[in-house]
Amino acid sequence: MHAVLDHLRQIIAAARGAGIRVFVVPHHRAEPTDFSTWKHPTPYQLSSAKLQVFAKGSWGGEWHPDFASQEGDVVIKEHWARNGFANTDLDQQLKQHGIQRVILVGLIANTCVEATGRFAMELGYHVTLVKDATAAFGPEMMRAAHELNGPAFAHAIVTTSELLSSLQQACSA
Repeated sequence: MHAVLDHLRQIIAAARGAGIRVFVVPHHRAEPTDFSTWKHPTPYQLSSAKLQVFAKGSWGGEWHPDFASQEGDVVIKEHWARNGFANTDLDQQLKQHGIQRVILVGLIANTCVEATGRFAMELGYHVTLVKDATAAFGPEMMRAAHELNGPAFAHAIVTTSELLSSLQQACSA
């Protein structure tokens, strides 16, 4: 397993240091009855609701202290399923801020990160996927996200080290 939290810390610090705006795309924070009246919740959604993984007011529903939004960051409306664009204001916020390139990091590589990356590409954004700054529940899921599916939507698939080097070069140019 790679040091995803350390890599996320490095990337966020480097992005902010380079004046790159950070967009935070949070998952919906769960309530026990979220899916009780839905016609078509998935087994994954029902399981998440039962476990209350992202429950409001719980450890899983709070920001990790190192990754709480800061002044200047743009916090997007919470997404309910896997795609950071679906039923949120992410596309509008990116367009209003003149963003054409997105760098994807975070959780979960083969669900939320992948779905958001696929949609970003379909909307015309240049997508960079940072493979050691994402995580999944197992190595086969990481492989699927980065080696099998990533090339279908990501214009670049890099490591944290490669990304930081690229940002450093851009800042000194």
